[in-house]
Amino acid sequence: MSIKGKAYIVGAYEHPLRKAPNHSVAQLHAEVAKGAIEDAGLSRDDIDGFFCAGDAPGANAWSLANYLNLNRLRHVDSTDMGGCSYLIHVAHAAEAIAAGKCNVALVTLAGRPSSEGMSGTMVRVRGVNLPDAPFEMPYNPVTVNLYAMAAMRHMHEFGTTSEQLAWVKVAASHHAQHNPNALLRDVVTVEDVLASPMISDPLHRLDSCVVTDGGGAIIIARPEIARSLNRPRVRLLGCGESTKHQAGGRLDLSYTAAAWTGPRAFEEAGVTPADIQYASIYDSFTITVLLQLEDLGFCAKGQGGRFVSDGNLISGVGKLPFNTDGGGLCNNHPANRGGMTKILEAVRQLRGEAHPRVQVPGCSLALATGIGGLIGHRHGAATVILERE
Repeated sequence: MSIKGKAYIVGAYEHPLRKAPNHSVAQLHAEVAKGAIEDAGLSRDDIDGFFCAGDAPGANAWSLANYLNLNRLRHVDSTDMGGCSYLIHVAHAAEAIAAGKCNVALVTLAGRPSSEGMSGTMVRVRGVNLPDAPFEMPYNPVTVNLYAMAAMRHMHEFGTTSEQLAWVKVAASHHAQHNPNALLRDVVTVEDVLASPMISDPLHRLDSCVVTDGGGAIIIARPEIARSLNRPRVRLLGCGESTKHQAGGRLDLSYTAAAWTGPRAFEEAGVTPADIQYASIYDSFTITVLLQLEDLGFCAKGQGGRFVSDGNLISGVGKLPFNTDGGGLCNNHPANRGGMTKILEAVRQLRGEAHPRVQVPGCSLALATGIGGLIGHRHGAATVILERE
């Protein structure tokens, strides 16, 4: 069953805080839920579907639903695929709405990694109940190392350079300067990125995303409800979700699972990469962006370095405006899960609500894509294509 045109995003809200030491995670969830519901012009009692992931506090989804006082739920989904969970939730909400399981779905994300002292330089597998953890624990892999391996491999195979990777950060910084809530608002140059400390060769500090508190929420509704609201209508056209793993040791670091999610989303939407006017690309690291741009078909495999160079991702300058809120590289990466913010900025672009300096003129077709997990060993991915009706 296609979900094309079966559901609309009618509410969106991003928490303004990037550090919230005096908030609980549950409180952050409540505040973003309230913001999205108000943005849609609905009430809490209109919500009959609830979607959350591993960032939700408590024993399970019902714990947070209880805290949020969602009393009329008919459908609950706690799918957890890491950072891409919230893009998957959009698709799953559309499926549930199309099947008559709910009418109005709420998706929330929140967390406090900055206040809790988390970073990408901490060991990720120690103490985690992963099947492969006992084999990986002795080597103490950390997030940045696993992305650096992918970057080094891409450089080896295709001649990609650190200067090319740096252009991704430069583009993000050009956008973040116009976002009053962005954590890093200073515009940087390629030279600035290369001069920042090397964290894990070949990735520098400025090749990495920010670590922030905060969160976000979206509301998805059936078409007739969306048309009854006094809000710009953002229609879901297509989606794709998948995983990529170690394949018994035959792991190719030169691509991500977006190589599968992108084509599926484009096929369902009936559009091509050339039709996309704005792209929200998951940006945990600069290499994450470059790989996904290739995998999604915006350029050929191995050509990502050339594609991102010379400001090609800067709104008003380049061919493909990306992450016009500053993205995870400069603005916000709440709960160490950036998928929600990718949807939020895509919605803002389609509504014409992005900052005037970065708003894509007449933006009517946008893509958001995300990664959950670590591209160096195993991860999930999701892609959604959205249209302003």
